[in-house]
Amino acid sequence: MSEATIITPLPPASEAAAPLPVRLPPSPPIPKFLQGAGFSVSRNWTVAQIVRRCGDVFTLTLPVFGRTVIVTDPALAKQLFMANTDDVGNIQPNLSRVLGSGSVFALDGTDHRRRRKLLTPPFHGKSIKNYETIFEEETLREAADWPEGQAFETLEPMMRITLNAILRAVFGADGAHLDELRRIIPPWVTLGSRLAVLPTPRRTYGRFSPWGRLAAYRRRYDEVIGRLIDAVQADPHLEDRDDVLALLLRSTYEDGSTMSRQDIGDELLTLLAAGHETTAATLGWAFERISRHPQVLARLAAEADTDGNEYRQATILEIQRSRTVIDFAGRHVYAPTFQLGEWVIPQGFSIVVAIDRVHHRSQEFTDPDRFDPQRFVGQRPNTFSHIPFGGGTRRCVGAAFANVEMDVVLRTVLRHFTIETTTAPGEKAHSRGVAYTPADGGRVVMHRRA
Repeated sequence: MSEATIITPLPPASEAAAPLPVRLPPSPPIPKFLQGAGFSVSRNWTVAQIVRRCGDVFTLTLPVFGRTVIVTDPALAKQLFMANTDDVGNIQPNLSRVLGSGSVFALDGTDHRRRRKLLTPPFHGKSIKNYETIFEEETLREAADWPEGQAFETLEPMMRITLNAILRAVFGADGAHLDELRRIIPPWVTLGSRLAVLPTPRRTYGRFSPWGRLAAYRRRYDEVIGRLIDAVQADPHLEDRDDVLALLLRSTYEDGSTMSRQDIGDELLTLLAAGHETTAATLGWAFERISRHPQVLARLAAEADTDGNEYRQATILEIQRSRTVIDFAGRHVYAPTFQLGEWVIPQGFSIVVAIDRVHHRSQEFTDPDRFDPQRFVGQRPNTFSHIPFGGGTRRCVGAAFANVEMDVVLRTVLRHFTIETTTAPGEKAHSRGVAYTPADGGRVVMHRRA
């Protein structure tokens, strides 16, 4: 079905103020409790089963989000992502429950636009070129201890590479403070990712509960960040520094105001979390995929010895499509009603784009279950058919940073190691809460190149 046949023209401006009669997409004939349980236990599987019965858009009742419309059609995803932010805004509740009220995930409307404007410069394409050396250095430092000739999990090494890289990009140097953050951030991200998809309790029940442990990690993080902010503010060369923290401390909004220390702490935590787990998960999937596709691996290895990266970029796009790490992006309806194609969604509903299902539509991708980087060689995917970073005004601000990091890490590994191919079945996806990773950690066997 084409976009033209789906999207109904909006009413004239004179009629826009009157809410349209509510018309919800169908809901599967499954008890609400089972809808929520299925989504909580296995989101992708549940959505895939309901798509077969109900089509590309349907209504569910979910834990945390309540009444929710699920979308798997790129045309409807485009309409949602490009909608007026006064009509549909930040999904409620959102990751600010874990990251803090000063995180960009917590903001909406004008506040969100102002914050993104401050965050964009350090993650602009030209600025990211300065980080390429960091990506290569961290990869080589981690790879120095990799076992040779025996299988090992690549996911955890990728987690360390991406964490060290984002720490250096954010803070500009190494030191004792960053060593402490290296101890705090990984368990915090693992725990926070799991809790982010669960309802927030009224109380934490102390340090023996998951939420209590998360709060304890946050207190330790705030202490370290406070010392780092003090050190950077006292640096006589602050104006010459190009790390993210220095840029945030120097930045001002249009009215001349600056970010508070609390907001900076929340935003840095957001960058460390978002720039760490998801990128590492995609890299773990990369090694899992290419070790099972000899022709892809051979072509990547040959390209790594050149200055080119066209096939590597195509491979990254295909990994993001076929092994989607973040499987949904959503909005909350603030207008009295919101028209989504032929449907009219009432205020208070959530609308969620099921990214993994969008990525596996045969209408968009021929033989979608086949891993084939060639589909992206010489052509970019449709903007709203390939959405690993979300879309619209809330698209991940660090998308370019993550893309360059994955490119450099893969190139560096392929230049220094030979990866054995395997005929083993592909690893299943494991949910870490927010992100999906290879269930066995992306195991491969490598040999150092002469």
